[in-house]
Amino acid sequence: MKKINTSPISGMQEFLPDTQATFDKLKAKIGEVYHRHGFLNIETPTIDRLDILLAKAGGDTEKQIYKVVKTAESSDDADQGLRFDHTVPLARYVVEHENDLTFPFKVSQIGRNFRGERAQKGRFREFYQCDVDVIGRESLSSLYDADVISTLLDAYDQFELDTPVLARISNRKILTGFLRDLQVIEKSGEIYNIIDHSEKVAPEETKGALVELGLADGTVAKILKFIDLHGNREEVVGGLNEFAVKDEMFTDGVSELEQVMKLLEADGLDKKIEADMKIVRGLDYYTGTVFEFCLPEYKQIGSVGGGGRYDNLAGYFTEQKLPGVGGSIGLSRLFYILSENNLVKDQTDKPVDYAIIPISDEQIDFALKVAKRLRDEKNSVTVVYMDKKLGDKLNYAAKIAKNGIVIGEDEVASGEYKVKTFN
Repeated sequence: MKKINTSPISGMQEFLPDTQATFDKLKAKIGEVYHRHGFLNIETPTIDRLDILLAKAGGDTEKQIYKVVKTAESSDDADQGLRFDHTVPLARYVVEHENDLTFPFKVSQIGRNFRGERAQKGRFREFYQCDVDVIGRESLSSLYDADVISTLLDAYDQFELDTPVLARISNRKILTGFLRDLQVIEKSGEIYNIIDHSEKVAPEETKGALVELGLADGTVAKILKFIDLHGNREEVVGGLNEFAVKDEMFTDGVSELEQVMKLLEADGLDKKIEADMKIVRGLDYYTGTVFEFCLPEYKQIGSVGGGGRYDNLAGYFTEQKLPGVGGSIGLSRLFYILSENNLVKDQTDKPVDYAIIPISDEQIDFALKVAKRLRDEKNSVTVVYMDKKLGDKLNYAAKIAKNGIVIGEDEVASGEYKVKTFN
């Protein structure tokens, strides 16, 4: 008889219990941080209609969506697929429940998403994302941009890393206004892409790519000087002002960047933030503040999360203007990368608090009473039902539990028992 392959499908993760416990603990801690910062948690359906999922599709998105094969008994005739991010389902959710929501709507989502892309190290087809968004109706203060960044920085602290996470912040208005002032806005798409990849290539390659666009030498020099700006608020704002750009969008972007940075500094985060003009973010819908998180001491890892401001979350679903700002921690990818670099600290010890070991079947009733008492005190408890010697039972218990309780005839008669703490 041919044996069935039991390995997970390529691009899917599964852990042994100890690793799963650490992953779950981190996921729970992120959720607790989001809650402490005032975000309301929701869950949207994993399966949605394809016309919803494809509403803002671009590039290879349609090819990456897992389509759902419906049964003959399905009453819904619409084509369906698995969600590939939280943003599109959130847009649908806000439009559907708009009259029942309070704006600004601060919302968190933690759950699995699916993308049928080529699996590679740190890139999975099934993965957890931990999102926070603030959605406004008609308008939304840019101060919420700082609120989202502050929340995510707090969430990264839960990983207890030896190296700090840095938020690199920019504003798309600054670059757009700068390119308009240089009169090269018609090539903005190509320039955005070159800047977005500039850290992955040598400086000469970035310069060469700009020259290949047919830009004048003076223009190339100014763009290279622009994207080299990074540091604290005063340094970067001062450097931007030296360009003497008169474009209104540029000045608005600089003002918003300064406001966001000042609020984060007031929140005591000045050591964890940096203004950086190389940050443009690849998604087309970002319109203002953009940010990415990185580990400066591990630049080879690249970005470990990010997000930004968008003018209208749900323009493809409604005429109502719903501006927002959001960010995401790609937990599955981050957990993998940090584990590969030995940066994840074990977040939990043995998952079970007590293992209760009845010596024989005659002591099971009393063992169950002890288990209930301990569970009522919010402990994790397992009863060991093994037809083996006491030594074997204790060895098993020591592998899964912090403490063991042996129940024999004396314990049943006296109603008392001793707790053995395992090493």
